[in-house]
Amino acid sequence: MRKLPVHVRAAGAVLLLIVLSVALAAWIAPYPPAEQNLAARLAAPDAAHLLGTDHLGRDTLSRLLDGGQFSLTIAALATVLTAVTGTAVGVLSARRRGWLDEFFTRTNDVLLAMPEMVVALFLVAALGTGYPSLLLALTVTGWTPFARLARALAYDVSARGFIEAAKVVGCPPSFIVLRHILPHLAGPLLGQATLRFGQFLINVGALSYLGLGVQPPQSDWGSMLAAAQPYAVRAPLTILVPGLVIFAVALCVTLIGQHVSRVTGSRLLLSTVPSRAVAHA
Repeated sequence: MRKLPVHVRAAGAVLLLIVLSVALAAWIAPYPPAEQNLAARLAAPDAAHLLGTDHLGRDTLSRLLDGGQFSLTIAALATVLTAVTGTAVGVLSARRRGWLDEFFTRTNDVLLAMPEMVVALFLVAALGTGYPSLLLALTVTGWTPFARLARALAYDVSARGFIEAAKVVGCPPSFIVLRHILPHLAGPLLGQATLRFGQFLINVGALSYLGLGVQPPQSDWGSMLAAAQPYAVRAPLTILVPGLVIFAVALCVTLIGQHVSRVTGSRLLLSTVPSRAVAHA
């Protein structure tokens, strides 16, 4: 068994440390995340506050750990929902073909042509701020890469001999999809999911930065950036810390995702799917 590259192992270790710290925030956070101490506002790091405090005297480390629960959870849920939705649409489109395939393909093309953040901003502004609308906006705008990948790969797998053999012996379509097609899609889709997670995390931070995420007194990494911006010169850690954590998580997940994509042979769709499938895509 080949050893993982050093950079992938390092990325996994950093990611695991951050995720475990966020998951155990209720036990390891030194202060309640919303507890204010105006006498210690914008304090520099010391023994009492390892990362200093914000403009309301709240402990930066405590809010960082607490805010990570929202940021990581919403990014993970969006990844799962978009992967399931996109895979279902892509496989259904490849299997049914005809007008249904044409409809899904044109819908996919339209959504891919529109910037994700613009559509997400419109949806969140229309539906209102908060957890459900933010998750819905990310799901609506994020399923298309999974659908395109799943459709192209499903076209290729469906043309192979063992699929024809399964049809000849009378296997129902649902069995063929679950037993023979989806297992061949799992690796490439997993690589796509890890890459998309980092993008979703950045999108969550951007929307929260604009005030469209969680509302006070709750926190997440994007809202921490927005609140700290006026005090960036006086207390630079208040804006550097959440920004660096978002960057670190997105980078680590992307490095892992690239490795998974290379291992599964799906780093680039056009170089991994046979020309027959690409022609259908």
